[in-house]
Amino acid sequence: MTGQERSEEKSECVSLSPMMEAVPAPPQSERVCVFGTGDLGRSLGLRLLQAGYGVVFGSRRPHSSSSLLPHGAQVLGHAAASQSAHLIFIAVQREHYDFLVPLANQLKGKVLVDLSNNLKKNQYPEANAEYLQSLVPGAEVVKGFNTLSAWSLQNGPSDANRQVYICGESVEAKQAVIAVATKLGFSALDQGFLSVARELEDFPLQLFPQWRLPLRISIGLSAAFFFYLLIRYVIYAYVTQGEDISFRIMVSLANQVCPIVSLIMLSLCYLPGVLASFLQLYRGTKYRRFPNWLDRWMLCRKQLGLLSLGFAFLHVLYTLIIPIRYSVMFWVTEHTVSLIRENRTTMFDTTTAWHDDSYLSLGILGFGLYVLLGITSLPSVINALSWREFSFVQSKLGHLTLLLCTAHTYLYGWNRFLSSSTYKWYTPPGYMLCLVLPSVVLLLKLLLITPCVDRTITRIRQGWERGADQRNPKDSQPLIP
Repeated sequence: MTGQERSEEKSECVSLSPMMEAVPAPPQSERVCVFGTGDLGRSLGLRLLQAGYGVVFGSRRPHSSSSLLPHGAQVLGHAAASQSAHLIFIAVQREHYDFLVPLANQLKGKVLVDLSNNLKKNQYPEANAEYLQSLVPGAEVVKGFNTLSAWSLQNGPSDANRQVYICGESVEAKQAVIAVATKLGFSALDQGFLSVARELEDFPLQLFPQWRLPLRISIGLSAAFFFYLLIRYVIYAYVTQGEDISFRIMVSLANQVCPIVSLIMLSLCYLPGVLASFLQLYRGTKYRRFPNWLDRWMLCRKQLGLLSLGFAFLHVLYTLIIPIRYSVMFWVTEHTVSLIRENRTTMFDTTTAWHDDSYLSLGILGFGLYVLLGITSLPSVINALSWREFSFVQSKLGHLTLLLCTAHTYLYGWNRFLSSSTYKWYTPPGYMLCLVLPSVVLLLKLLLITPCVDRTITRIRQGWERGADQRNPKDSQPLIP
């Protein structure tokens, strides 16, 4: 959202309708004021009206306002509007704060909620909210609602982020803003004093901060396996047999890279939890912080899982188009014609049929659970689940998904693991390499769910410490009954 869209000075104005003028004024205690008739100001005013508040817009042209202003709101001059409410939302950009200086006396004791953001970090020497406080020293400035867009305000908290971050010097002023945010259906989080305003203003400027590491991992894995498989298949065939199969790069090679990266990233999603459990076992307590690298890894597990699901989707799509590829149809036709010319038939192989059906069935089941994990990671679904339900889906079904996808890959290899022709230039195929990490994760998880180990981890997570038994022998309990 640009400053032009959020600024009052950039808004077009039309005459106020008689119906809007005839709306009775609400009680003073339920009335709020909005300075700014841009997209954000109008959307905020609409949400306030829907929540039962009386809304007064402050405009430098009180006799004409935007045709998009919500019905039921009053429009007054800045001076009159500032006197009509104790809580005032400043929905204009910093460069237009000058009109507030002549109103400093009238705004004394008022609560001013600064909604502004900047175009880039460190654009000004101080935060916008701090600058606003310096212009109107007698008012109580609160930074808040700046992380919400006009779209999210229009659609409500059910379709947008529920969290509203606020900060300010006055506890009473922040409580008033929290009350409004709660009535609008948002969850207000008090971040402290006004000095935190710069950090809040930087939130909307961040571009996928939690996605950077997962994206780098996915890009790195994709590039590494692409070139590895390119050498093993395309270049190997050209060097040893003089055959040009470069056309396979677009589909066949991509269809090998996607499942490999998907399985590795799904393993990376569950590996940090396993490492954290073993670390707690080693330390004998949960009251020590994990290393920073493990903390960061655990915080991006959701993004790793969603990217893994994306690669799985690509694998499914690439697989579905295999029958309509020219090279496949040509080979099937040639093979059929060859059998007819030679008057040959092929016998039905039950073992191969069992292998193919089992391989495909495990892949379908694994992908189905994959999709379920992705759905339950949506904020709207998370809010509808209890912690036990969410933990069951993401942990229990998540490890089952990893198991099914790993078994799917093992069945894909089938009897090729022991075939010497599989190891071109003495290198293993990509699917063999991608099986290492998920196999390790599953083996470690198998150790953790054994009764004796699981019971110890459960006690540690409930607050038990290994050294506490020696300090308090009366409270100690045997690990194994």
